This record gives sequence, C-alpha cells and structure tokens, in this order.
Amino acid sequence: MAEAGKINTTILLVEDNPGDQKLFSKSLQMKEIDSQVVTADTGEEAVEYFKAANEDKNFIRPDLIILDLNMPGMGGKAFLKHFKNMEEFNDIPVVVLTTSDSDIDIVESYKLQAAGYIKKPVSLKGFLEVISTLEKYWIGTCKLPGRDS
Repeated sequence: MAEAGKINTTILLVEDNPGDQKLFSKSLQMKEIDSQVVTADTGEEAVEYFKAANEDKNFIRPDLIILDLNMPGMGGKAFLKHFKNMEEFNDIPVVVLTTSDSDIDIVESYKLQAAGYIKKPVSLKGFLEVISTLEKYWIGTCKLPGRDS
C-alpha cells in the first residue's frame, strides 16, 4: 500500500541491457519513488506480457512503459508499432529511453505515438536526473489511465 502523499506506479521497462535495468531500478529506489518495475528483456517478451494478460491472474497493468529502441530481435520501434495496435492497452503512455539522439529515431518514435523521447544517460547521476523528470511529469503531474489520484 502506498504511503500518504505517494503514488504507487507500475512501470514496464523494456530494456535488454542488465546494467541499464539495474541503473533504472536503483535510481527509482534512491529517489524513493513508490513503484513496481516489471522488466521485459526484449520487444517480443513485452508483447507476450500483454498477450498473457487475460490468462494471468497476476498480470499487473503498467501505468507507464519505458522503452529502449535498440534491442535484438523486435526493436523498440517494431514493439511500439505492434503495441499501439493492441486496443486494450494502447492508452498506456510509452516513453522512449534510448542512446540514440538521431532525428530520424526521434521523429519515427513520435509518429508511432511515443509519448516522450529521452536520451539515455550513461551514469547513475544521469539516471537520477531522468527519474526526477519522469517523476515530476509522468508520475506526479499527468493523469494516467486507470488511476484515481
């Protein structure tokens, strides 16, 4: 149960790099953000997560998806295109968090209905800044689907 004044948020992190997965989760902990992170190592794994929702009684609907673009197999753009066609879930905002700062990747991500695009930092300090931004905007300010507060 969330403490008074805190918002419990579920984040699906679609990220193949174990180091970045740890940095993301550690940053959330250090910022004392009341959240649960579900991790998918590939775009395919993330798609399967949503496909299993009806059969899995433990399925947790994410409030926010954080998506890397550069993954083996189904990359972030392919996942985004597929995900936005899943009518039951396509209202969940997807924020791209990737190493690419290519204008082509940025424009294509927004055309595929990404809700935001953030260049992935390489340090813990940088991840803490990204988490602060996510907390202020996506967790603290925006009204997310299915959330009463």
